[in-house]
Amino acid sequence: MNSITGLEGRSVIVTGAGSGIGRAAALRFAHLGVKVLIADIDPAGAQAAAEEIESRGGTARTVVGDLSDQTTVDEVIATAVQSFGGLDVLVNNAGIMDSMTATADVSDAEWERVIRINLTAPFLLTRAALPHMLARGKGVIVNTASAAALRGSAAGSAYTVSKHGLAGLTKSTAIMYRDRGIRVNAVAPGGTRTHVMNTITPDGDGAAVISRYQNNVGRTAAADEVADAIVFLASDAASNINGVVLPVDDGWSAV
Repeated sequence: MNSITGLEGRSVIVTGAGSGIGRAAALRFAHLGVKVLIADIDPAGAQAAAEEIESRGGTARTVVGDLSDQTTVDEVIATAVQSFGGLDVLVNNAGIMDSMTATADVSDAEWERVIRINLTAPFLLTRAALPHMLARGKGVIVNTASAAALRGSAAGSAYTVSKHGLAGLTKSTAIMYRDRGIRVNAVAPGGTRTHVMNTITPDGDGAAVISRYQNNVGRTAAADEVADAIVFLASDAASNINGVVLPVDDGWSAV
């Protein structure tokens, strides 16, 4: 990643940075001289990531809380702006998996929780971050979507809908603000070694149906491989890339 230039001295918010893809992205940004705000619901994970960044000479701040809550969103944005003097990059990475539930079996609680965290939280953060970026005439937003944003056979109903919605948010925001210095893209990871899959109920109807279509998913990626794509999209190397949902899936989306 040393070939990525133009990020040193900038600031980034990475949500869900206490583990998995978010943590890997936060460490990548810090290695490139970016000041990182780690936002996560897990205090231990957030603190551990911040301590690792600072032990390597980087700059990190943490905000712990539920990112689907407006109060937490306001704290995240305010902390980044006050600590770093502004906001250059927002990475909406935090998300949860559903239990691979088929539509008729999705409970109100599961639907509302998945949509709230996977779609409403990125919307709230994007809405709160944009005024600061627009005031500076530039900014980058990178969303972590999913292979489920590109197909209907990658997850349960709630998760699939949430990630399709996030792809729509990505594209709409990119078009609305492209003439004002803002770029918005998303990565769409396939199978990745994180804890997000732990909630799947393997004997549910949804999982049984989806498993028929998952013979060509490709290999399981390391979190670092997805993080590299996030950092690339945030960098000046991607200056003419806007409104893209980039598969990072070993070719699964090409099957």
